[in-house]
Amino acid sequence: MIRDDARQVLLASRPVSWINTAFPFAAAYLLTAGEIDAVLLLGTLFFLIPYNLAMYGINDVFDYASDVANPRKGGIEGALLQPRLHGPTLWAAALTTLPMLAVLAAWGGPASWAALAVSVFAVIAYSAPKLRFKERPFLDSITSSTHFVSPAVVGLTLAAAEATFDVVVVLVAFFLWGMAAHAFGAVQDVRPDREAGIGSIATVLGARVTVRFSLVLWVLAGLVVLSVSWPGPLAAVLVIPYVINAAPWASVSEADSGRINPAWRRFIFLNYGAGFLATMILILAWNT
Repeated sequence: MIRDDARQVLLASRPVSWINTAFPFAAAYLLTAGEIDAVLLLGTLFFLIPYNLAMYGINDVFDYASDVANPRKGGIEGALLQPRLHGPTLWAAALTTLPMLAVLAAWGGPASWAALAVSVFAVIAYSAPKLRFKERPFLDSITSSTHFVSPAVVGLTLAAAEATFDVVVVLVAFFLWGMAAHAFGAVQDVRPDREAGIGSIATVLGARVTVRFSLVLWVLAGLVVLSVSWPGPLAAVLVIPYVINAAPWASVSEADSGRINPAWRRFIFLNYGAGFLATMILILAWNT
């Protein structure tokens, strides 16, 4: 019983998505600091599991009422935590997150404190009662993108990176990618969200326009990164698979918006391929 409950709580952290937050931190820190040290190891571990447990655990607890009616929940797209596990999940998130946060803060300075504060606030504000940024159109996509870009910013600040043109541009491109990803994912829920009175970027723009908005953001991300130093422009090709995956749905109707789910599931695994290619580019950058 205890083992099964622990497994359910762990699954709430979306293991399939752990790499999406750990990699940006590790890459940003390692490329700047140039060495493997305790900060890199602890920070990567933090953004691998505790961070995701907090982000998705809080979401699953406070979204339970709507998740019960959502056929996508209960697998890789989100756990369906039983009410008796809500308290333990929140406690597990707090107990695994706070000690590591304290250590990372002790190793950093004002810049990293600000980055950590923004990162944690975005995690809480997205799903927690009263704030519920996930139900505030456009702010939902901005907050979701912050979930993935802020670990990179934390890594940069802990490594005392300079805010050069290339660093800022890469972060802007990454942020555009993150907003596109969230908006595209919101399309599949546009009808049930409308019926439940839940706001999102997709309920405001509509399914068709939201897909096109995502495509524009992905293309912009690719174009923006072309302006950085070599080999950074190579990263522009990373948006191509996402555009190819989403483009067939550019004219999707509201009635068919739920059928976008297979494309969303492909998106989840496209991240692994993009991460591999990004790693190759980072290695090339390291050597040059």
